[in-house]
Amino acid sequence: MDERYLDQALGFTKRDPGILIKQHFYVCAATIAIVGLSACGASPHNTSHAQQATTAPLPARLVIGHRGASAFRPEHTLEAYARAIDDGADAIEPDLVSTQDGVLVARHENEISGTTNVAEKPEFAARRATKLIDNVSTTGWFTEDFTLAELQTLRARERIPLNRPASMAYNDQFAVPTLQAVMDLAQAKTLKTGRTIAIYPEIKHPGYFRSIGLPLEKRLVDALHANGYRGRLAPVFIQSFEVASLKEIRTLTDLRSVQLLAGRGRPEDFRLAGDARTFADIGTASGLREVASYASGIGPEKSMVIPRDAKNRLGKPTSLVADAHAAGLFVHPYTFRPENPFLPAELQLGDAASPSQHGKLADEISTFLRAGVDGFFTDDPATGRAALDAFNSR
Repeated sequence: MDERYLDQALGFTKRDPGILIKQHFYVCAATIAIVGLSACGASPHNTSHAQQATTAPLPARLVIGHRGASAFRPEHTLEAYARAIDDGADAIEPDLVSTQDGVLVARHENEISGTTNVAEKPEFAARRATKLIDNVSTTGWFTEDFTLAELQTLRARERIPLNRPASMAYNDQFAVPTLQAVMDLAQAKTLKTGRTIAIYPEIKHPGYFRSIGLPLEKRLVDALHANGYRGRLAPVFIQSFEVASLKEIRTLTDLRSVQLLAGRGRPEDFRLAGDARTFADIGTASGLREVASYASGIGPEKSMVIPRDAKNRLGKPTSLVADAHAAGLFVHPYTFRPENPFLPAELQLGDAASPSQHGKLADEISTFLRAGVDGFFTDDPATGRAALDAFNSR
Protein backbone atom coordinates (compact mmCIF):
# COMPACT_ATOMS: atom_id res chain seq x y z
CA MET A 1 0.00 0.00 0.00
CA ASP A 2 1.32 3.46 -0.80
CA GLU A 3 1.27 6.27 1.74
CA ARG A 4 -1.75 8.18 0.45
CA TYR A 5 -4.69 8.62 2.74
CA LEU A 6 -7.57 6.65 1.26
CA ASP A 7 -10.16 9.23 2.18
CA GLN A 8 -8.25 11.91 0.30
CA ALA A 9 -7.58 9.64 -2.65
CA LEU A 10 -11.28 8.79 -2.85
CA GLY A 11 -12.48 12.35 -2.39
CA PHE A 12 -14.24 11.63 0.89
CA THR A 13 -12.27 14.03 3.06
CA LYS A 14 -14.87 16.77 2.66
CA ARG A 15 -17.81 14.55 1.86
CA ASP A 16 -20.12 12.57 4.08
CA PRO A 17 -19.33 8.84 3.74
CA GLY A 18 -22.02 7.95 6.22
CA ILE A 19 -24.97 7.90 3.85
CA LEU A 20 -25.89 4.24 3.52
CA ILE A 21 -26.48 4.43 -0.23
CA LYS A 22 -22.78 5.29 -0.62
CA GLN A 23 -21.56 2.47 1.62
CA HIS A 24 -20.94 -0.20 -1.04
CA PHE A 25 -19.25 2.30 -3.34
CA TYR A 26 -17.00 3.43 -0.50
CA VAL A 27 -15.95 -0.12 0.36
CA CYS A 28 -15.31 -1.06 -3.26
CA ALA A 29 -13.44 2.15 -4.03
CA ALA A 30 -11.27 1.72 -0.95
CA THR A 31 -10.44 -1.83 -2.00
CA ILE A 32 -9.55 -0.65 -5.50
CA ALA A 33 -7.31 2.10 -4.10
CA ILE A 34 -5.51 -0.37 -1.86
CA VAL A 35 -4.99 -3.29 -4.22
CA GLY A 36 -5.19 -1.72 -7.67
CA LEU A 37 -8.19 -3.68 -8.94
CA SER A 38 -10.10 -2.44 -11.96
CA ALA A 39 -13.44 -3.58 -10.58
CA CYS A 40 -14.99 -4.58 -7.27
CA GLY A 41 -17.18 -7.65 -7.15
CA ALA A 42 -16.98 -8.54 -3.47
CA SER A 43 -20.31 -7.12 -2.40
CA PRO A 44 -22.27 -8.66 0.48
CA HIS A 45 -24.14 -10.76 -2.10
CA ASN A 46 -21.28 -11.62 -4.45
CA THR A 47 -18.93 -14.40 -3.35
CA SER A 48 -16.86 -14.67 -6.54
CA HIS A 49 -13.80 -13.25 -4.79
CA ALA A 50 -14.30 -15.50 -1.81
CA GLN A 51 -14.46 -18.61 -3.94
CA GLN A 52 -11.07 -17.75 -5.42
CA ALA A 53 -9.68 -16.49 -2.13
CA THR A 54 -10.20 -19.64 -0.09
CA THR A 55 -8.43 -22.26 -2.19
CA ALA A 56 -4.74 -22.01 -1.20
CA PRO A 57 -3.90 -23.50 2.21
CA LEU A 58 -2.54 -21.30 4.97
CA PRO A 59 1.03 -21.85 6.19
CA ALA A 60 1.68 -24.03 9.22
CA ARG A 61 2.62 -21.01 11.34
CA LEU A 62 0.81 -17.70 11.09
CA VAL A 63 1.79 -14.05 11.40
CA ILE A 64 -1.41 -12.37 12.59
CA GLY A 65 -1.75 -8.60 12.21
CA HIS A 66 -3.10 -7.59 15.61
CA ARG A 67 -5.88 -5.14 14.69
CA GLY A 68 -3.78 -4.52 11.57
CA ALA A 69 -0.28 -3.07 11.69
CA SER A 70 -1.17 -1.22 14.85
CA ALA A 71 2.33 0.04 15.55
CA PHE A 72 2.15 2.18 12.41
CA ARG A 73 -1.50 3.02 11.65
CA PRO A 74 -4.55 3.62 13.88
CA GLU A 75 -5.82 0.16 14.70
CA HIS A 76 -8.91 -1.35 13.13
CA THR A 77 -8.82 0.72 9.96
CA LEU A 78 -8.59 -0.54 6.38
CA GLU A 79 -5.26 1.22 6.16
CA ALA A 80 -3.89 -0.64 9.19
CA TYR A 81 -5.08 -3.96 7.78
CA ALA A 82 -3.62 -3.22 4.35
CA ARG A 83 -0.28 -2.25 5.88
CA ALA A 84 -0.28 -5.51 7.84
CA ILE A 85 -0.87 -7.56 4.70
CA ASP A 86 1.76 -5.65 2.75
CA ASP A 87 4.19 -6.24 5.63
CA GLY A 88 3.67 -10.00 5.43
CA ALA A 89 0.75 -10.86 7.71
CA ASP A 90 -1.04 -14.11 6.92
CA ALA A 91 -4.15 -12.98 8.81
CA ILE A 92 -5.74 -9.74 9.97
CA GLU A 93 -7.75 -9.38 13.15
CA PRO A 94 -10.94 -7.30 13.35
CA ASP A 95 -12.44 -7.01 16.83
CA LEU A 96 -16.18 -6.88 16.22
CA VAL A 97 -18.90 -4.85 17.92
CA SER A 98 -22.39 -3.88 16.76
CA THR A 99 -23.98 -0.63 15.68
CA GLN A 100 -27.49 0.32 16.75
CA ASP A 101 -28.82 -1.01 13.45
CA GLY A 102 -27.07 -4.34 13.82
CA VAL A 103 -24.05 -3.87 11.55
CA LEU A 104 -20.77 -5.45 12.65
CA VAL A 105 -17.90 -2.96 12.70
CA ALA A 106 -14.24 -3.20 13.69
CA ARG A 107 -13.38 -1.48 16.99
CA HIS A 108 -11.27 -2.61 19.92
CA GLU A 109 -14.17 -1.81 22.24
CA ASN A 110 -17.77 -0.69 21.87
CA GLU A 111 -16.74 2.43 23.83
CA ILE A 112 -15.07 4.58 21.17
CA SER A 113 -13.90 7.82 22.80
CA GLY A 114 -10.30 6.58 22.74
CA THR A 115 -10.30 5.36 19.14
CA THR A 116 -12.33 8.01 17.30
CA ASN A 117 -12.95 11.77 17.33
CA VAL A 118 -16.48 11.32 18.70
CA ALA A 119 -15.82 13.51 21.76
CA GLU A 120 -15.26 16.48 19.46
CA LYS A 121 -18.56 16.05 17.63
CA PRO A 122 -21.10 18.40 19.27
CA GLU A 123 -23.99 16.67 17.51
CA PHE A 124 -23.21 13.53 19.54
CA ALA A 125 -22.51 15.16 22.91
CA ALA A 126 -25.80 13.92 24.35
CA ARG A 127 -24.89 10.30 23.51
CA ARG A 128 -22.22 10.23 26.24
CA ALA A 129 -23.30 7.62 28.77
CA THR A 130 -22.14 5.40 31.61
CA LYS A 131 -22.76 1.67 31.22
CA LEU A 132 -21.82 -1.55 32.95
CA ILE A 133 -19.80 -3.54 30.41
CA ASP A 134 -18.71 -6.96 31.65
CA ASN A 135 -19.19 -5.76 35.23
CA VAL A 136 -16.99 -2.67 34.67
CA SER A 137 -18.52 0.82 34.88
CA THR A 138 -17.53 2.54 31.64
CA THR A 139 -18.23 6.12 30.56
CA GLY A 140 -18.07 7.37 26.99
CA TRP A 141 -19.72 6.85 23.63
CA PHE A 142 -20.83 3.39 22.54
CA THR A 143 -21.23 1.90 19.06
CA GLU A 144 -24.62 0.43 19.93
CA ASP A 145 -25.96 3.98 20.33
CA PHE A 146 -25.01 4.94 16.75
CA THR A 147 -26.37 3.85 13.40
CA LEU A 148 -23.79 2.83 10.82
CA ALA A 149 -24.42 6.06 8.92
CA GLU A 150 -23.70 8.10 12.04
CA LEU A 151 -20.66 6.06 13.00
CA GLN A 152 -19.07 6.53 9.62
CA THR A 153 -19.10 10.30 10.00
CA LEU A 154 -16.40 9.74 12.66
CA ARG A 155 -12.69 9.28 12.06
CA ALA A 156 -10.26 6.91 13.73
CA ARG A 157 -7.56 7.96 16.19
CA GLU A 158 -4.49 6.31 17.68
CA ARG A 159 -5.44 4.60 20.94
CA ILE A 160 -2.05 4.83 22.72
CA PRO A 161 -0.33 7.90 21.23
CA LEU A 162 2.60 7.96 23.67
CA ASN A 163 3.64 4.55 22.42
CA ARG A 164 2.83 5.21 18.77
CA PRO A 165 3.58 8.82 17.80
CA ALA A 166 4.08 7.84 14.14
CA SER A 167 0.63 6.31 14.03
CA MET A 168 -0.85 9.38 15.71
CA ALA A 169 0.15 11.37 12.63
CA TYR A 170 -2.70 9.58 10.84
CA ASN A 171 -5.37 10.71 13.30
CA ASP A 172 -8.71 11.79 11.80
CA GLN A 173 -7.87 10.44 8.34
CA PHE A 174 -9.52 7.02 8.28
CA ALA A 175 -13.06 5.70 8.67
CA VAL A 176 -14.40 2.96 10.95
CA PRO A 177 -14.69 -0.11 8.70
CA THR A 178 -17.47 -2.65 8.61
CA LEU A 179 -16.79 -6.38 8.75
CA GLN A 180 -17.85 -6.47 5.11
CA ALA A 181 -15.15 -3.98 4.18
CA VAL A 182 -12.52 -6.06 5.99
CA MET A 183 -13.61 -9.22 4.18
CA ASP A 184 -13.57 -7.38 0.86
CA LEU A 185 -10.04 -6.17 1.55
CA ALA A 186 -8.74 -9.60 2.56
CA GLN A 187 -10.23 -11.23 -0.52
CA ALA A 188 -9.01 -8.53 -2.88
CA LYS A 189 -5.51 -8.71 -1.41
CA THR A 190 -5.59 -12.49 -1.77
CA LEU A 191 -6.35 -12.13 -5.46
CA LYS A 192 -3.64 -9.55 -5.97
CA THR A 193 -0.83 -11.17 -3.99
CA GLY A 194 -1.53 -14.84 -4.58
CA ARG A 195 -1.27 -15.38 -0.82
CA THR A 196 -4.33 -16.49 1.11
CA ILE A 197 -5.11 -13.72 3.60
CA ALA A 198 -7.14 -15.02 6.52
CA ILE A 199 -9.45 -13.01 8.74
CA TYR A 200 -9.36 -13.58 12.49
CA PRO A 201 -12.44 -11.87 13.97
CA GLU A 202 -12.92 -11.54 17.72
CA ILE A 203 -16.44 -11.37 19.12
CA LYS A 204 -16.27 -8.60 21.73
CA HIS A 205 -18.48 -8.66 24.83
CA PRO A 206 -20.91 -11.22 23.34
CA GLY A 207 -22.92 -11.63 26.55
CA TYR A 208 -23.40 -7.88 26.85
CA PHE A 209 -24.53 -7.47 23.26
CA ARG A 210 -26.91 -10.39 23.66
CA SER A 211 -28.39 -8.71 26.74
CA ILE A 212 -29.27 -5.56 24.76
CA GLY A 213 -30.84 -7.44 21.85
CA LEU A 214 -27.86 -7.31 19.48
CA PRO A 215 -26.40 -10.84 19.55
CA LEU A 216 -23.23 -11.16 17.50
CA GLU A 217 -22.68 -14.86 16.83
CA LYS A 218 -25.26 -15.66 14.14
CA ARG A 219 -24.78 -12.31 12.46
CA LEU A 220 -21.06 -13.01 12.15
CA VAL A 221 -21.49 -16.55 10.90
CA ASP A 222 -24.13 -15.52 8.37
CA ALA A 223 -21.82 -12.80 7.02
CA LEU A 224 -18.90 -15.22 6.72
CA HIS A 225 -20.99 -17.85 4.95
CA ALA A 226 -22.46 -15.25 2.59
CA ASN A 227 -18.93 -14.27 1.60
CA GLY A 228 -17.85 -17.81 0.77
CA TYR A 229 -16.13 -18.74 4.03
CA ARG A 230 -17.21 -22.30 4.80
CA GLY A 231 -15.55 -25.38 6.20
CA ARG A 232 -12.67 -26.04 8.58
CA LEU A 233 -10.05 -25.14 5.97
CA ALA A 234 -11.51 -21.72 5.15
CA PRO A 235 -9.15 -18.85 6.06
CA VAL A 236 -11.16 -17.81 9.11
CA PHE A 237 -10.56 -18.08 12.86
CA ILE A 238 -13.39 -16.91 15.15
CA GLN A 239 -12.16 -16.00 18.64
CA SER A 240 -13.75 -15.09 21.94
CA PHE A 241 -12.94 -15.01 25.65
CA GLU A 242 -16.43 -16.31 26.46
CA VAL A 243 -16.93 -20.07 26.36
CA ALA A 244 -20.69 -19.92 25.82
CA SER A 245 -20.18 -17.77 22.72
CA LEU A 246 -17.75 -20.26 21.18
CA LYS A 247 -20.06 -23.16 21.96
CA GLU A 248 -22.86 -21.34 20.15
CA ILE A 249 -20.55 -20.72 17.20
CA ARG A 250 -19.86 -24.46 17.03
CA THR A 251 -23.60 -25.12 16.56
CA LEU A 252 -23.74 -22.63 13.68
CA THR A 253 -20.64 -23.44 11.63
CA ASP A 254 -17.63 -25.71 11.26
CA LEU A 255 -15.30 -22.75 10.73
CA ARG A 256 -12.31 -22.79 13.08
CA SER A 257 -12.73 -21.12 16.46
CA VAL A 258 -10.30 -20.07 19.16
CA GLN A 259 -10.63 -19.88 22.93
CA LEU A 260 -8.88 -16.74 24.14
CA LEU A 261 -7.15 -16.98 27.51
CA ALA A 262 -6.34 -13.96 29.65
CA GLY A 263 -3.47 -14.12 32.08
CA ARG A 264 -5.83 -13.60 35.02
CA GLY A 265 -9.52 -13.61 35.86
CA ARG A 266 -12.28 -15.73 34.35
CA PRO A 267 -14.60 -15.57 31.35
CA GLU A 268 -17.49 -13.16 31.81
CA ASP A 269 -20.06 -15.86 31.06
CA PHE A 270 -18.51 -17.96 33.86
CA ARG A 271 -18.89 -15.03 36.27
CA LEU A 272 -22.53 -14.58 35.34
CA ALA A 273 -23.20 -18.29 35.71
CA GLY A 274 -21.45 -18.51 39.07
CA ASP A 275 -18.76 -20.77 37.61
CA ALA A 276 -15.59 -20.23 39.67
CA ARG A 277 -13.19 -21.61 37.05
CA THR A 278 -10.56 -19.17 35.81
CA PHE A 279 -8.62 -18.81 32.58
CA ALA A 280 -5.77 -20.58 34.38
CA ASP A 281 -8.10 -23.53 34.99
CA ILE A 282 -9.05 -23.62 31.33
CA GLY A 283 -5.34 -23.66 30.48
CA THR A 284 -4.64 -26.86 32.42
CA ALA A 285 -4.24 -30.17 30.59
CA SER A 286 -7.77 -31.28 31.54
CA GLY A 287 -9.22 -27.85 30.76
CA LEU A 288 -7.65 -27.88 27.31
CA ARG A 289 -9.16 -31.28 26.55
CA GLU A 290 -12.55 -29.72 27.23
CA VAL A 291 -11.70 -26.74 25.00
CA ALA A 292 -10.99 -29.19 22.18
CA SER A 293 -14.65 -30.26 22.28
CA TYR A 294 -15.81 -26.85 21.05
CA ALA A 295 -12.78 -24.99 19.62
CA SER A 296 -9.84 -25.58 17.29
CA GLY A 297 -7.14 -23.67 19.15
CA ILE A 298 -6.28 -21.29 21.93
CA GLY A 299 -5.10 -17.69 21.96
CA PRO A 300 -3.33 -17.25 25.30
CA GLU A 301 -1.86 -14.08 26.74
CA LYS A 302 1.84 -14.65 26.05
CA SER A 303 2.88 -14.82 29.70
CA MET A 304 0.92 -18.07 29.92
CA VAL A 305 3.43 -19.53 27.44
CA ILE A 306 6.61 -17.93 28.78
CA PRO A 307 6.22 -15.98 32.03
CA ARG A 308 8.52 -13.19 33.15
CA ASP A 309 10.41 -13.06 36.40
CA ALA A 310 10.50 -10.30 39.01
CA LYS A 311 13.07 -8.43 36.93
CA ASN A 312 10.81 -8.48 33.84
CA ARG A 313 13.02 -11.01 32.09
CA LEU A 314 11.76 -14.01 30.14
CA GLY A 315 11.61 -17.21 32.17
CA LYS A 316 11.19 -20.82 31.16
CA PRO A 317 8.26 -21.98 29.00
CA THR A 318 5.30 -23.54 30.77
CA SER A 319 3.67 -26.78 29.65
CA LEU A 320 0.80 -24.90 27.96
CA VAL A 321 1.95 -25.43 24.37
CA ALA A 322 2.68 -29.12 24.88
CA ASP A 323 -0.62 -29.64 26.71
CA ALA A 324 -2.58 -27.82 23.98
CA HIS A 325 -0.90 -29.81 21.22
CA ALA A 326 -1.65 -33.03 23.10
CA ALA A 327 -5.32 -32.02 23.09
CA GLY A 328 -5.20 -31.33 19.34
CA LEU A 329 -5.27 -27.53 19.70
CA PHE A 330 -3.06 -24.96 17.98
CA VAL A 331 -1.57 -22.09 20.00
CA HIS A 332 -1.57 -18.42 18.84
CA PRO A 333 -0.40 -16.18 21.73
CA TYR A 334 -0.89 -12.41 21.98
CA THR A 335 0.40 -9.65 21.77
CA PHE A 336 3.91 -9.06 20.46
CA ARG A 337 4.60 -5.32 20.39
CA PRO A 338 7.81 -3.56 19.37
CA GLU A 339 7.93 -0.76 21.96
CA ASN A 340 10.14 -1.02 25.06
CA PRO A 341 7.30 -0.97 27.63
CA PHE A 342 5.91 -4.20 26.17
CA LEU A 343 9.22 -6.07 25.82
CA PRO A 344 11.14 -8.06 28.43
CA ALA A 345 13.96 -6.09 30.04
CA GLU A 346 16.75 -7.90 28.21
CA LEU A 347 15.28 -7.01 24.81
CA GLN A 348 14.72 -3.30 25.35
CA LEU A 349 16.94 -0.88 23.45
CA GLY A 350 18.12 2.70 24.06
CA ASP A 351 16.25 4.50 26.80
CA ALA A 352 14.40 1.74 28.63
CA ALA A 353 11.96 4.34 29.97
CA SER A 354 10.99 5.56 26.49
CA PRO A 355 7.35 4.68 25.73
CA SER A 356 7.96 4.62 21.96
CA GLN A 357 11.51 3.28 21.48
CA HIS A 358 11.45 0.00 19.55
CA GLY A 359 13.46 -2.91 20.95
CA LYS A 360 14.33 -6.45 19.90
CA LEU A 361 10.87 -7.72 19.06
CA ALA A 362 12.22 -10.31 16.61
CA ASP A 363 14.22 -11.91 19.41
CA GLU A 364 11.14 -12.20 21.61
CA ILE A 365 9.12 -13.76 18.80
CA SER A 366 11.94 -16.21 18.02
CA THR A 367 11.97 -17.34 21.64
CA PHE A 368 8.26 -18.14 21.47
CA LEU A 369 8.65 -19.94 18.13
CA ARG A 370 11.30 -22.16 19.73
CA ALA A 371 8.76 -22.86 22.49
CA GLY A 372 6.50 -24.36 19.82
CA VAL A 373 3.75 -21.80 19.17
CA ASP A 374 1.84 -22.13 15.90
CA GLY A 375 1.53 -18.42 15.19
CA PHE A 376 1.33 -15.12 17.01
CA PHE A 377 -0.48 -11.79 17.15
CA THR A 378 1.76 -8.79 16.54
CA ASP A 379 1.41 -5.04 16.09
CA ASP A 380 4.45 -5.14 13.78
CA PRO A 381 3.84 -7.78 11.11
CA ALA A 382 7.00 -6.87 9.15
CA THR A 383 9.20 -7.78 12.11
CA GLY A 384 7.04 -10.83 12.78
CA ARG A 385 7.40 -11.95 9.17
CA ALA A 386 11.18 -11.57 9.29
CA ALA A 387 11.41 -13.50 12.55
CA LEU A 388 9.24 -16.35 11.27
CA ASP A 389 11.06 -16.56 7.94
CA ALA A 390 14.39 -16.73 9.77
CA PHE A 391 13.02 -19.44 12.09
CA ASN A 392 11.67 -21.48 9.16
CA SER A 393 14.99 -21.25 7.30
CA ARG A 394 16.97 -22.88 10.11
